[in-house]
Amino acid sequence: MSRTAARLTRILSMIPYVIANPGVTVDEVCDRFGYTRNQLLSDLDLVFVCGLPGYGPGELMVAYVEDDEVVVDMAEYFSRPLRLNPAEGLGLLAAGMALVSAGQAPPALERAVTKLSAILLPDTQDALTVELGAAPQIVDLLRRAARDGSVVDLVYTSLAADATTVRSVEPWTVFSSMGNWYLGGYCRRAEDERVFRVDRIRSASVSDATFEPPQSPPAPEVRYTPSPDDVQADIRLGPNARWVADYYPVEVLDENGLIRFSASDASVIARLLLRLGSDADVVAGTEVSSVLAAMRSAIMARYN
Repeated sequence: MSRTAARLTRILSMIPYVIANPGVTVDEVCDRFGYTRNQLLSDLDLVFVCGLPGYGPGELMVAYVEDDEVVVDMAEYFSRPLRLNPAEGLGLLAAGMALVSAGQAPPALERAVTKLSAILLPDTQDALTVELGAAPQIVDLLRRAARDGSVVDLVYTSLAADATTVRSVEPWTVFSSMGNWYLGGYCRRAEDERVFRVDRIRSASVSDATFEPPQSPPAPEVRYTPSPDDVQADIRLGPNARWVADYYPVEVLDENGLIRFSASDASVIARLLLRLGSDADVVAGTEVSSVLAAMRSAIMARYN
């Protein structure tokens, strides 16, 4: 889940709770939803400028802290059960069916899809079908290894490092995201958690070694695990480049667009900065700045 999506989810969970519990304190809200005080105040400021279309004083919500009490007012629609229109219901159903088709739906979601189908499509059979493209053949091998707790030996090519390595991996999850399949697990070579793109696995075989899966593995999502040898750069993102903080696994340093980007190679960060152009500036990171300058010079030389 991106940083923006996670924040929105927390806000949409927090507002109904505050409305249903008048007099709730800052500490209670922070404990329940994992806020710091500054994060809560920032989200309440955001809620203060949100409301129903028209967005006049009578449509905007009221959200503030008074005497350590969290107050949300003029948002009674959050206290009522959510009612979807037909288009929204079908969109929700299609999204759920996509996860079921990809084999990523937990049992609770599969049951919810069945119930929602019965409500929205009561008199038809297979009126709505969502079938994603067939998964690569190697996905079945990785899923079986994850299910059985078997270590897999991978020959993996990293485009960022421009190297092919042999790794022994304890597979935890196999999932798809943004059109690609990924394997998440513990890499014994790196001695840390890693996420591998399946289409970059040259070969895979199940070894005789076994492992004990973690009781609470990390959520299946695309993320980057920095290492001590990584190159880092602090980058100030302009308004048109703020999407980088949501799309890439970066460390957000402040609310004004300052991020820390880590990569195994300085050219990875430099190529991104070339794309961003004047919408991003390097604040710290001499190695990345040098590579970026060389890339810019090479491009200008072609034009000249």
